[in-house]
Amino acid sequence: MFIFVNPAFANQFNFSVKAILPDNQASKASYFDLLMNPSQTQTLTVELSNSTDKSVTVEQGLASATTNLNGVVEYSPNSIKPDASLKYNMKDYVKLDEEIVLEPKSTKTVKITVKMPDSAFKGYMAGGLTYKEKQGSKKTADTKGISIQNEYAYVIALLLSQSNEKVAPDLKLTKVSAGQVNYRNVINANLQNPSMGYLNQMQLSATVKGIDNPKLEYKSSKEMMQMAPNSNFDYPLSLNGEKLQPGKYQMKMVVHGQKDENGSYVVKDEKGNETRYKYEWTFVQDFEITADKARELNAKDVTIKQDSSWIKWLIIVLIFLFLILIFFFILWKRRKKDQEEDEKTARIAELEKRLNEKDIEN
Repeated sequence: MFIFVNPAFANQFNFSVKAILPDNQASKASYFDLLMNPSQTQTLTVELSNSTDKSVTVEQGLASATTNLNGVVEYSPNSIKPDASLKYNMKDYVKLDEEIVLEPKSTKTVKITVKMPDSAFKGYMAGGLTYKEKQGSKKTADTKGISIQNEYAYVIALLLSQSNEKVAPDLKLTKVSAGQVNYRNVINANLQNPSMGYLNQMQLSATVKGIDNPKLEYKSSKEMMQMAPNSNFDYPLSLNGEKLQPGKYQMKMVVHGQKDENGSYVVKDEKGNETRYKYEWTFVQDFEITADKARELNAKDVTIKQDSSWIKWLIIVLIFLFLILIFFFILWKRRKKDQEEDEKTARIAELEKRLNEKDIEN
């Protein structure tokens, strides 16, 4: 059973979950791996136990499998959009109760109805069942006046197939573009697996080089990733705090999958050790980063020291304008004073002239 929770947090659960595996289980896995016929309907059983002295409300969820940006398959509900190649969404073929109430010190069996699509297919319908305690009954920790609510969930993978025949994965590089992860600039390579088979033990090496400016070069590599059937994800190539430069670029990428001692494709590590893989894909794609896009992302990148030179120039201009204003104010005051003195002198002269004329008359 897939239980995506750190064992150290097991005591955070007020209930436990167990998948009751049916006779048509296709493997020895502890999660549901069912071999069914087209149009077949089957009822699955999950056992929920509450060992506490209080009633517990459990929310039951369902999702088709997706792949996150770390190259990890997600079996629980999330914000990742379904891939365009996903023909059979789990939500259309699995029916379940959204909530289950567990009385104190009790065990309850939950029934889940699965209907296989009418059409025959090869490969997997992949998804997962999620069990978490309803928010209203969860414990809330208080640390220094800040309420922190942690969520933990049991996730049971649910795989549906119609035959034991393995289906090879496929891989496409659908798009390369500039973006951000956690407010840090990256170049995203969108990789799609349109097949109904898993891409396991995925190893990737990518290089991005400037076409306009060949000095711009970024490299990235990662291994032991996995892609769900009919899923896609953005592989982020980090710029390590560098500014995005507008211009034309080219991405070269080589991807390997499924380690195999008899595989045709060999990858050597830094020490010269060889690993053989069953699958290989090579991609070359040109793309462009516009000046507007680079400016927008650079302004949001928290690792880039933003250019504040414009503020300095603004301050200089404002000081210059202020000095000019003071200069003209002083000039205006001086002219006004000179004008007043001229007017005063003129009045005195006029008065003296009148007095002189009066003396002559006498």
